[in-house]
This record gives sequence, structure tokens and C-alpha cells, in this order.
Amino acid sequence: MTKKSLKYFMRSTEPEIVTVPAPKSFKDEEGNVLQLEIKKLTQEEINNLNDKYRSRTMATDKKGNPLVANGEVIWKTERNGARASRHIIVEALQYPNLKDPELMKHYGAVDITDMPLKVFSTADEYEYISRVVMQALGLAPSADDKDEEDLDAAKN
Repeated sequence: MTKKSLKYFMRSTEPEIVTVPAPKSFKDEEGNVLQLEIKKLTQEEINNLNDKYRSRTMATDKKGNPLVANGEVIWKTERNGARASRHIIVEALQYPNLKDPELMKHYGAVDITDMPLKVFSTADEYEYISRVVMQALGLAPSADDKDEEDLDAAKN
């Protein structure tokens, strides 16, 4: 019996950086659309960021008494998904670095989760940034995947 090698599971720990075009409104001096740099976050990093925006509290009635079902306290979980997504965008974007103090000062931001909304301030820009970052991280289907899904749906 041959011994199976584990070397195939020993990946590089260097994060992968992908480049994608910025929204068309971001151009250099020569009129070329800038290139964004997106770091592929690990699933562990993404989970940790999502967990920062999740809180768990005891569910209570109108009088403030804990709600109990089958002898167990009921917990209420609240999640700020929009803010978690913005934090993921900030951590993934390497260029522009939305955590840069000079950039934050320019926009008057004190919280990094406000930066994607300030830098990419139009609905089109923000939707684009959100989509390309989430696609790069594997959290949203890529345009190619969507085309395949549309093709499959058309066949059926």
C-alpha cells in the first residue's frame, strides 16, 4: 500500500492578490481606468470579520423578563450584515488602502467601515466595488458563473 502524500495540502501562506479594473470614474492622469488590488481573504478571516458584527442577547418580554422555552433561555441574535460586508471590503482592498490615515482624514471618516461608502459614493460605484470584491473572495458568483447559470436555466 502506497503512503499518500500530504504535500498537496501544504499551500503557500502568502495571500493571493488579484487585480480588477476600478469603476470607470477612477482614472489616472492619462485617462486610463485604475486597477484595484484585492487580497483574497481566508475563510477564517471572513468568519472573524462577520463575527465582529454579530451580537447575542437574551430575548425578553415587554417587562424585561427573560423568555424561556422548554426550560431554556431564548437567545436573540442580531447581525449587522451591511457593516460586516463593508469591513470585508476594507480588509480585502489593498489598493486603494481604505485604512490609510491620510485617505480617511480626506473623507472625514473615523470608522473604517464608512470608507467604502465615502470613496465609492455613488450607488453604481459602490455596487460595482461590492460585487467585484465579493466575487474575488468567492462570496458571490462571478460573471462567468452567472452566465453558466443563465444558460442552464434557458436549457431547462
